[in-house]
Amino acid sequence: MTLSPPPLTDLRVSTRVSAMDESPRGRILQAAARLFGSRGFGRTTVRELAAEVGIQSGSLFHHFKSKDEILEAVMVEVIELNTGRMLAALAHACDPLERLRVLLRCEINSITGDTRRAMSLLVNEWNSLDAAAQARVLVLRDRYEKLFLDAIADAANSLVEVEPFILRRLIYGVHAGLRTWFNPDGALSRDDLVELVMQLVSRKAPS
Repeated sequence: MTLSPPPLTDLRVSTRVSAMDESPRGRILQAAARLFGSRGFGRTTVRELAAEVGIQSGSLFHHFKSKDEILEAVMVEVIELNTGRMLAALAHACDPLERLRVLLRCEINSITGDTRRAMSLLVNEWNSLDAAAQARVLVLRDRYEKLFLDAIADAANSLVEVEPFILRRLIYGVHAGLRTWFNPDGALSRDDLVELVMQLVSRKAPS
């Protein structure tokens, strides 16, 4: 079962403050995203995580019950933060193709910008979550994905003829690969990427 996204007039999610801030709990989540991303969840110890934050190991457990809970919290926060950003951007886009363009831009920014480390954990460390944690994160992930599926369905007349789910998988495959080669400071900008993806998925006019 998936949760339907709130109407775009309800921006309570989109205006929420990220929990990965400069609070003690937020600094733990930031450090976890860095270390789990660079060393791997299994190879990062609680002692190393605490040292990265500059606190004693025991202090971590004032905020989280376990290292596993920290990993889940990073995933939850990054999905909620980026879902909120998409909702806020969608509120200003009425045309179906522009709504899809907005979502592409938001996702490219999330994968290559300030949340790139936390976003990568959703792929690289998914199997480190237990089944119950995966189920909780999937509820949020389904909500995020529904924004894309709805936008693709609304713009279907202007897009290549393929099921929304398949087209969404193709788009995500392109975006996920950016981690391996895209340089934000290179000749190709994020806006350039958005337009390239739009060209790939748009229906070509008959010649």
